[in-house]
Amino acid sequence: MSGAADGSGATTWIAFLRAVNVGGRVVRMERLRELFGELGLTGVGSYIQSGNVFFRGAADLDRAELTGRLERHLEQALGFPVPVLLRTADEVAAVLAAEPFAGVEVTPEVRLNVVFLSEPLPADLALPAASAKGDLEVVAATPGEAFVVWRIVNGRPPGNTDGVFGKQWRGHGTSRFLHTLEKILAAARKGAR
Repeated sequence: MSGAADGSGATTWIAFLRAVNVGGRVVRMERLRELFGELGLTGVGSYIQSGNVFFRGAADLDRAELTGRLERHLEQALGFPVPVLLRTADEVAAVLAAEPFAGVEVTPEVRLNVVFLSEPLPADLALPAASAKGDLEVVAATPGEAFVVWRIVNGRPPGNTDGVFGKQWRGHGTSRFLHTLEKILAAARKGAR
């Protein structure tokens, strides 16, 4: 199944949820699927426990309006804010097809991450941009995504990307490992019917 609109005018959407099942914010995926269904979304499914929910919806839905509805509904039901970043399956496929990490060698100390952004990074952020410790490097960006190389230093994962994005950036983001993003896309295309 494609992420593009089919004959019914529906497309596969993926909601990437920030801060789910981290820091004591435990939510079963079954409960998340129920909450999405309560808003009339169909073909709702999920992939692993990190807040990846997919569903079928109109190709021309108002993304900002649905994002707001989802965030309000989730906060009301769960008792804490859950930022939502919506993408179509085709948009995620385009991110993967662009091969944003071409030439980056993956080693046991290197991880490739796509950070979905609520707003573009500052226009004056020169890329590549690295953290002071060298554990994070933004190698490329689009208006909706930042492509970040994580480096494990002294056995420790890197810190937050906000310091690399710049102080003037006021958005929020949620990251997925590149290999996990491929699996999320496959699950969404198979499962959202």
